[in-house]
Amino acid sequence: MSNVDPAEIEKFSNLAHRWWDPEGEFRPLHDINPLRLDWIAGHAALEGAAVLDVGCGGGILAEAMARRGARVTGIDLSEKALRVAELHLHESKLAVRYEKSAVEDYAGEFDVVTCMELLEHVPDPASMVAACARRVRPGGQVFFSTINRNPKSYLLAVVGAEYVLRLLPKGTHDYMRFIKPSELSRWSRAAGLRPEELIGMTYNPITRRYRLEAIAM
Repeated sequence: MSNVDPAEIEKFSNLAHRWWDPEGEFRPLHDINPLRLDWIAGHAALEGAAVLDVGCGGGILAEAMARRGARVTGIDLSEKALRVAELHLHESKLAVRYEKSAVEDYAGEFDVVTCMELLEHVPDPASMVAACARRVRPGGQVFFSTINRNPKSYLLAVVGAEYVLRLLPKGTHDYMRFIKPSELSRWSRAAGLRPEELIGMTYNPITRRYRLEAIAM
């Protein structure tokens, strides 16, 4: 569990009780969840698939994949977030399994591994990419989502989202931890993965809508 930033765990643990409030601090996750779910489902057959959701938090994506018929295991290091996720199952009536674990320490193989909005919060993202690659079966698929390190992302994800629009609490993101697509592709290849698609997500503050757009490999 060396690839952990205790300050990041504490930051999100303190907000865990707000995880399922679509108008709260995690509103951006609720807003982008349909997009990322459809992106995953467009590349992997979720019905009956064994899925590992790394850094599952309160379970927003985990439950969405379970509704598509996946057999989902969610892992996280925040006990508070996992408790919130487990409590929400009483409302959703879905069969999602949650465990406190780092992906580096987890055992088992899965058809699909998701690691969304997490790489920019760990000290060694390349190590996490490699650990996710070890958890996928031959022929399976791994999905990553993170924030591009460029001026546009700084303006939108930090200045805009945290200070102007107040979509996120101040200090949620550290620009120096953002990850360029070329870096993620390099780490994926080094881990034995074959990158198939890089897709970008943008936010329109006027329409308050997110959309996906293709970017160069």
